[in-house]
Order: sequence, then C-alpha cells, then structure tokens
Amino acid sequence: MDLQRIGGFFEQRQIGYTLPQALYTETASFDFDMKAVYGQSWLMVGMACELPKSGSYLSFMIGKWPIIVTRDKAGDIRAFHNSCRHRGSMICPVGAGTAPKLVCPYHRWTYDLDGSLFAANRMADDFVKADHGLKPVALENVDGALFICLSENPPEFDDFREKLRAYAAPHNFRDVKLAHQAILVENANWKLVMENARECYHCGLSHPALAKTFPVEMSRHFDSGEDARLKAFYTRMDGLGFPHVAVEGHWWQIARFALNEGCVSISDDGQHLCQKLLCDADGGDIGSMRFAIDPHCFVHCTADGIFMFSAVPVGPGETHVYSKWFVHKDAVEGVDYDIASLTKLWTQTNLEDKQLAENNQLGVNSMGYTPGPYSQEAEMLALRFTDFYCDTAQKYIVDHG
Repeated sequence: MDLQRIGGFFEQRQIGYTLPQALYTETASFDFDMKAVYGQSWLMVGMACELPKSGSYLSFMIGKWPIIVTRDKAGDIRAFHNSCRHRGSMICPVGAGTAPKLVCPYHRWTYDLDGSLFAANRMADDFVKADHGLKPVALENVDGALFICLSENPPEFDDFREKLRAYAAPHNFRDVKLAHQAILVENANWKLVMENARECYHCGLSHPALAKTFPVEMSRHFDSGEDARLKAFYTRMDGLGFPHVAVEGHWWQIARFALNEGCVSISDDGQHLCQKLLCDADGGDIGSMRFAIDPHCFVHCTADGIFMFSAVPVGPGETHVYSKWFVHKDAVEGVDYDIASLTKLWTQTNLEDKQLAENNQLGVNSMGYTPGPYSQEAEMLALRFTDFYCDTAQKYIVDHG
C-alpha cells in the first residue's frame, strides 16, 4: 500500500468540502480505508439478545474479515477472529446459531466458546493446545449493546460507555429481542452511503414518508432553537430525569430529540409500532434517543423499539447496509406488532437512500467531479463524519508511514 500516495489525497482536501475523487473510487483507497478506519474503530455489531444462551454465536464479515461473537458456558460474551489456528479456514459460516463447541470444517480442530483450543487430532506430542486458541477481538457490552474493535489498541471507550448508559437507560436494552433484520446492497462507496446517512438536507423531498414524523428541518444534533414546543419537550424530559442535551466525542454522538407534533414514534402515522413498550413514561411520548458511531452506524431508540443502521464496505463501489429492528422481549408478533408495519418506514427510507447514494456515485465517477462545500447549517454531521474520516486516516498514515 502506497501510504505516501494515499496521504497526498488527504493533503488535497479543502476543509469544509467533500473528498478528492480517488478516495471515493479507487481500489487502493478502499483497501486503505479498511485497514486505517474500519480496522481501527469501534463498530456496533448488535445487541446481546442476539446471543440468548450459552452456545449462541454470531458470525459476520467486516469487509473481507470474518468475525465471530459467542456466549460462552459462563454466559460471558466474547469476540474472535473467525480463522482456525491450524491453516486459517473460516470456522463458522456467516449467520447465527447455537453450538456446544466451534468445529473447523476442514480438519476438525475444535474450540470451546471461550476461544480455547479443545481438540486437535494427529498433532505432535509437544504440541501445546494453549498456544493455539482463537485470536480475540476487543469487545464492549454496554448494558446489552455490543461493540467490537479489531485494533490491538482500540480508541478510548470509557466516556462513550458512561454517556450511552445514561441516555439509553429508559430504553432497557437488556429487555429487547431481535424482531427482524435485513441486508441492502448499495452500489456506492461506503463514505457516500454514510455522508447521506449523516444529513437530512435531502430528506424533505427524498423521504416524504419519514418527514411526517421525523424533524427533517432540524440542524446538527436536532437543535431546537427558540421553538416553544421543543423547549416544552426538553423540560418534560428533565422532569423524567431523561438526559437529552447533545454530547459527542471524536467518534460518537448521542442526543434525545422531539419528534414532529403529535408523533410518539418514527412510523407512517407517528404512533407506536409495538404496543408492548420498552418505556411507558408519559405514555411512551419520549421522542427518539439517537446515538451514532463513526465510521458506520446510527441507532434510533423510541419508546416502542430500536432501529439500527450499519454500513459495511464490500468493495470500492459496493456497501452492504444492515438493518435491525428490536422490540420488547415479551412482545408477541401478530398481537403487539407485525413485521410488515414495523419495518415499512425504515425499509422505504433505505431504498430511497440507496437510489441517492448510487446516483451520487455515478456523478462522483465523472471526469467533471470536483469536491463541493457542505452546508454549514444542514450538513454539519456529514461534515463531522468526513472530518472524522480524514483525522483517523491521517493518524494511521503518521503511525504507519
């Protein structure tokens, strides 16, 4: 990898503007992004409820890197590189399952759920099993929300953990279940997908259904300005003891904001999508607690459920968008909620965004593309994302150049 050449692209970038073309299009830039950004950042992988009992596992890809998350016999959740310590085969296929042990399909090397090597047939007498356990991946469990980092030196996590616990407490992450998940293939560079996901400059025209309940005209962290209704909402949240003031770190943001007038959920009609609420304070009229982590994710937590969006790069012009919907663990499908209604709005919004991102990619590919300025009022979070990307990438270049 030519770090000097890649570094030259960042030197060309004008502050407040989008990126040079090569960072959105080149294979070399994509390979750099995976190592310098996704390989160094905290990534949200889902919720602990997806590993409901000892023996449960999740297997997934981060780019071309296979990862597995397990719940071991003691009930602890762990993460590992999904690569056998014998000859490197992927042990568990992508998906979720339950198994008493992890068995490599190639030569049957067998691992306990804590990653230790349990059995390896026909090895020499001096072979030491303890030296050949699965390689661990850093994992943080914030009251049921799971985050991993592939770096051996992960970014500082303590401040984010403390803030997320406080803001998420009303939503009871430990009491959720996964109701539905989906994957959407977008033929666009991951940074274009995320820039789109970090702003609502486009929402009024491009997402008419979302705009019925979602405050698409707000700026940055859903700032309220002098709006009396929104001030009343925040006063009410103070009375409930629910933190709401926007807080952020280098790679994360958290805030609670009011939905449009008369709306208690992000849905077609603004009403709850699940009748078994995660939080019934004020009848479940508590707005949305949004948290986002760079480089890949945002999560909206309303009284009736949680929606998670995650962008995972696959190639220079391909990104897989993963969506997960969580509801109360005791909610009954067909009684308290139905999948079609629960997933309709965000699915529609994602499909609309897919079209926007893919069209954006086509234009960025043009010989006539030149970086353009972000709106200081409407695209501050998109600019913040791009600044994070540049900061993280340039730090990697300095550390590895």
